[in-house]
Amino acid sequence: MNNKLVYIILIILIISSFIAYGRILGNGFVSFDDHQYIIENNHIKSGINAESIKWAFSAVVSKNWHPLTWVSHMLDWSLFKDNAGGHHFISLLFHIGTALLLFLFLNRTTKSLWLSAFAAAFFALHPLRVESVAWAAERKDVLSMFFGMSVLYAYAVYVEKHQFYQYLLCLILFALSLMAKSMLVTLPFVLLLLDYWPLGRWPKEIITPPQRRSFLIGSLLWEKVPFLCLAIGSSIVTFWVQNKGGAVVSIGNLSFFARITNAVVSYISYLRKIISPIDLAVFYPYEHLFPLWQVTTSFFILIGITIVVLYAMKKFPFLFVGWFWYLGTLVPVIGLVQVGKQAMADRYTYLPSIGITIMLVWGISLFFQREEMRKKILFPAGITYLAIMAILTWEQCGYWKNSVELFNHALHVTKNNYLAYNARGITYGEMGQYQMVIEDFNKAVGFKQDYMEAYFNRGFAYVKLGQYRLAVDDFNEAIRLKPDEERTRRLLKSAQEMELQKEH
Repeated sequence: MNNKLVYIILIILIISSFIAYGRILGNGFVSFDDHQYIIENNHIKSGINAESIKWAFSAVVSKNWHPLTWVSHMLDWSLFKDNAGGHHFISLLFHIGTALLLFLFLNRTTKSLWLSAFAAAFFALHPLRVESVAWAAERKDVLSMFFGMSVLYAYAVYVEKHQFYQYLLCLILFALSLMAKSMLVTLPFVLLLLDYWPLGRWPKEIITPPQRRSFLIGSLLWEKVPFLCLAIGSSIVTFWVQNKGGAVVSIGNLSFFARITNAVVSYISYLRKIISPIDLAVFYPYEHLFPLWQVTTSFFILIGITIVVLYAMKKFPFLFVGWFWYLGTLVPVIGLVQVGKQAMADRYTYLPSIGITIMLVWGISLFFQREEMRKKILFPAGITYLAIMAILTWEQCGYWKNSVELFNHALHVTKNNYLAYNARGITYGEMGQYQMVIEDFNKAVGFKQDYMEAYFNRGFAYVKLGQYRLAVDDFNEAIRLKPDEERTRRLLKSAQEMELQKEH
């Protein structure tokens, strides 16, 4: 009977996910990396061959190295060409596969069928997943997570049987995950948490002698060393390519205090979005100054929750594991090393949100110990909440229909969003609507006067409009903000020459 229920739950997860995300199959590509990654990438369009595979493992595009992601895009193009719906379909399949693996892992390790099912459904149907699933260029996210969840399930099997080939399989899957995206560099830390709960591999203080306890803990740590080596190697490569590409913001631009305050506030902001996912946007601009009350409140909430879970960790180990899963897996993207202009991104919650999901599902169940209460109150309430999440996800998928819809929504739910104005301006430029382009870039530089990209883009738009004098001014300002940008210098020279020809 239990196996039948497992199959039924798997089928329900698949069907409900297709319903919640189904409208992305009618969405197009967006002008946010999709062109650079897929549509205008001749290596991707050449399909799978020796030359394209060589390029996939050697190329650094958009300041990232992820060869497995490139191979998946090549396969997509071979199957679907420029039909965006096909690309979205494959991403959705990877997301569904991730949710199924999460359910199978939790069910196998906790023996709690329905709690595992609710946790997997909450993860699968949550609106915060939309950015990873509906954005074609973010294939790296769903691909990396699919292999990451494969590691967890393979690890659970290894813990049960302790076969070397099973351990080796875990390492191979982890390497594949890192070659899709380096987000899962924290997985060795997650495995140590899972050793504590639900795997129960950490020695009990009461019944284990100190010497034996030290030996067992040492064994668990040594077991993670190969995983840690892969994670360190991936981190070094990622930092090197992003620093080389100029994605890593210098310490001079963002003070250590600014990074810390952003991290503290972001932890609570992500937590709020996991519980109440409203006003989600593709861009959240970096704020250099937060109100003192917001920083202070966020700090004390973090400290308060941490103290509670540490106090209750022996009695309720899932709270400890879930909370530190959330805190730890967000570290690479929380802004301590600031990459790019964004303070936050919905896609960054893909792995960390599982920790909060575990806390919520297993924690809420504690208040409904009686079977009758679970059937009459908890189960209907859980289904209702999941239905609301699915509806919000369906709605969020609609905003990814095209670039204008996406950036319009971002501007509607955020304030002073210079990133969204700049992105929409680029989109209008691709559509040839240059007057609207100028208006959006004006707003972008109005909200952020040192935004080099907006000056460059506006200058390019002025060239298209034949207003070369204004283009020269913008290119000069862009060079002042970023002196080593050769592309800007070339366009400046061209604009100056065209201005001289116009005068004569």
